[in-house]
Amino acid sequence: MPRPPIPIVVALFAMLLGLFAPAAWAQDRQVPSSMGQLQLSFAPIVKRVAPAVVNVYAAHVVENQNPFLSDPFFRQFFGGGMPRELVQRSLGSGVIVDPSGLVVTNYHVIADASEVKIALADKREFAAEIVLKDQRSDLAILRIKGANERFPTLQFANSDDLQVGDVVLAIGDPFGVGQTVTHGIVSAVARTQVGISDYQFFIQTDAAINPGNSGGALVDMNGRLVGINSAIYSRSGGSQGIGFAIPANMVRVVVASAEHGSSAVKRAWLGAKLQEVTPEIADSLGLKSPSGALVASVAPGGPAARAGIKPGDVLLTIDGALIEDPNAFDYRFATKPLGGAAQVGLIRHGRELVLPIALEPLPDTPRDEMEIRNRSPFQGATVANLSPALADELRLDPQTQGVVITGVADGSPAQSIGFQKGDIVVSVNNQRILRSADLERATAAGGHQWRITILRGGQQISVMFAG
Repeated sequence: MPRPPIPIVVALFAMLLGLFAPAAWAQDRQVPSSMGQLQLSFAPIVKRVAPAVVNVYAAHVVENQNPFLSDPFFRQFFGGGMPRELVQRSLGSGVIVDPSGLVVTNYHVIADASEVKIALADKREFAAEIVLKDQRSDLAILRIKGANERFPTLQFANSDDLQVGDVVLAIGDPFGVGQTVTHGIVSAVARTQVGISDYQFFIQTDAAINPGNSGGALVDMNGRLVGINSAIYSRSGGSQGIGFAIPANMVRVVVASAEHGSSAVKRAWLGAKLQEVTPEIADSLGLKSPSGALVASVAPGGPAARAGIKPGDVLLTIDGALIEDPNAFDYRFATKPLGGAAQVGLIRHGRELVLPIALEPLPDTPRDEMEIRNRSPFQGATVANLSPALADELRLDPQTQGVVITGVADGSPAQSIGFQKGDIVVSVNNQRILRSADLERATAAGGHQWRITILRGGQQISVMFAG
């Protein structure tokens, strides 16, 4: 006689099992054994983790672009009552990850902030300083100022242990209504075609995430941090059951860089360009399926070249973890701790190989950063010599060389002309620019005509200005 099915109401609560036995939950996932387990609650977890989740208030001062302010006639009537500067404010969430007051949040929450404040769960507010900003991962690290106490923190989980169907809680401050907790399951563990940041490898969940939740915590049933809530897919602006979180293993790398006093994240670099394995490429290479990452080119002298990786190789695994596409490889490789080596499995001409690749940071040469003060189209621009490390920070090809604009002062001639952070200066008045000192000399020479060539987004742009 067939065994009767588990009642639906019991099956729905199977995900809650083990709430009061964290160790058992981590080792085994079981079906409820009694109706008494329907009385389980998330409250003990929330009580433990909520104090470590904070609100993040960011303010940015911008120039008032009201057209009346630029017209002398209207300014005499309206200018006195119109502020020339406006304050833009944004609201997000954050997670305390160190008792000294180190807070992780999203980069986009504080990207242009000139002032940041942290509000704790107990309503106390503190000023905060920005310790590190990492646009590539959409993460930032803040430090609470002026507090002589030990703060509650969340422990990191190994996000690679997450499975589809695991229960998670999302904690943050949606719409500024106050700290809010939602629950759901892990819908996917390696979303790579999302388009949120450079590292496309996200936890997807149906736990309700709304505006204001950015930077908040995604926690497991042990109360450990498995991810930082980052974005939602929505046609209405509100939660539609598709939210994305940055895995804790990536968060851990960014936090470690901040803890070691670095203003930029230090990650392992491969020294090779990868591309997707399409069905056509898979057929031509005799692969069973279009997965892995195809090596398009290898930088001379880089870790990949020294390991013996060659163009045409298809990378399939890192330390045994399968690689679905180049985004997955980038994430797996970037979250490896520096030092030692990673074992990369690949296929070459139908033959499987495993090669050790050194885990070392991008090389950083003297940047010689300086602001151009000479009267010229570049006046107000800050420039530096490109190194692989700086190129990575600016989201440029690490193999790019030359002089790059790293900042443009508000209201400067460089800003009015349209120069942007990340522009690479190729030549000025037919003089090749190889070092920042070259640009300083070229602008000091002055002139009535300026012929300038820059590289932006991989495209060369040549312009002429009358000085």
